[in-house]
Amino acid sequence: MAAAKLDVLMLSVGADLPYLTGYEAMPLERLTMLVLARDAAATLVVPELEAPRVVPDASFVIRPWSEGDDPIAAVAELAGPVARVAIGDLTWTRFTLALQAALPDAHFTPANTIMSPLRSVKDAAEVDALRHAARAVDAVAVEMRTRPFGGRTEADVSRELVDRMLERGHQRANFAIVGSGPNGASPHHDAGDRVIQSGDVVVCDFGGTMNGYCSDTTRMFVVGTPTTEVADTYAALAEAQSRAVRAATVGTSCAEVDAVARRSLAEHDLADAFMHRIGHGIGLEAHEDPYLVAGNSTPLAAGHAFSIEPGVYFPGRFGMRLEDIVVATAVGPESLNVSPHDLAVVE
Repeated sequence: MAAAKLDVLMLSVGADLPYLTGYEAMPLERLTMLVLARDAAATLVVPELEAPRVVPDASFVIRPWSEGDDPIAAVAELAGPVARVAIGDLTWTRFTLALQAALPDAHFTPANTIMSPLRSVKDAAEVDALRHAARAVDAVAVEMRTRPFGGRTEADVSRELVDRMLERGHQRANFAIVGSGPNGASPHHDAGDRVIQSGDVVVCDFGGTMNGYCSDTTRMFVVGTPTTEVADTYAALAEAQSRAVRAATVGTSCAEVDAVARRSLAEHDLADAFMHRIGHGIGLEAHEDPYLVAGNSTPLAAGHAFSIEPGVYFPGRFGMRLEDIVVATAVGPESLNVSPHDLAVVE
């Protein structure tokens, strides 16, 4: 904060608050906000009815407010006369505007400039938490290789993925994308009532939250023997994914990792079918810094955790994606997901 010339940090809903305090605020019309002045103790302003959920910690003071109190005034009082405020990126607009009115002489800036460098580099305990979450969804991916797909709706398979993630220790299933046949060409397809048919290529992209940290993996399935085109396309995709994983070394830019996959796909005339970035950071949130995308010159650092997930999409026909969570380490990239990468043939 001193280096950025920031006087106070204000964090409300979102992952920054639990990262510093262990408490995850509910997205309520009642304001919760950690007020951390550069030269004063941290105070958590929290609705009285939420205060019992906060685990006391010596690093901050809990200040409950009652119905009828003015929490905006309380936050402004704690901030004092300030010039520069960093406010949580996900803070509701109604609260941000009210605080700007209460602190008219302050310049507001996103807290991401302070919090992202802290959160994007994971320590050993965080990597271990990500590893455990990854292995849980790996187990689900392996289990699904022996499950029938044909004759079932996408929604039915999606529900099974959710149930299996919860059975494997996730507290929340954040998403379970199942895109079959032509629906696989929509990367974020909502699993629906389409019945999966013989010959369909099926994208299964699923993840959740386990002990605070997220999982995210994508594995590919085909109902019956794949055609030569499907098999060759998947082989090219898997090759691009493998090359990108190997390229994700400390010091390599995020943009270059993305470019490695694109160059690989271009060798098979598939570069135009890849419509999105190669990956996103992961931690307390499923998507967070660093983002591995063209134009991001940020070099990977030891402790950065991110997805590597190239995809190819053919509207009206089928789509494919292959995704692992990877951690950059001093001795090279570590893939946290270790379930089989081949195109799984199912009934």
